[in-house]
Amino acid sequence: MRTGTATGGRRILRRAVTAFAGERGAATAEYAVATMAAVGFAGLLVVILRGDEVRGILTDLVRNALTVG
Repeated sequence: MRTGTATGGRRILRRAVTAFAGERGAATAEYAVATMAAVGFAGLLVVILRGDEVRGILTDLVRNALTVG
């Protein structure tokens, strides 16, 4: 009969692996959702910044910043 910390450690590890088996891939799915949200936000920014009004506002902002000296 084998006793000691090695056997107890294996038993605890086996329980932990079994407990988290249902959550396998959860972190990967969360990263995928966050990445897709970031891509969507970046796409929205591109659409907004391509507008003529925004381009004019940014151009005026840069001109004013360069002439205030």
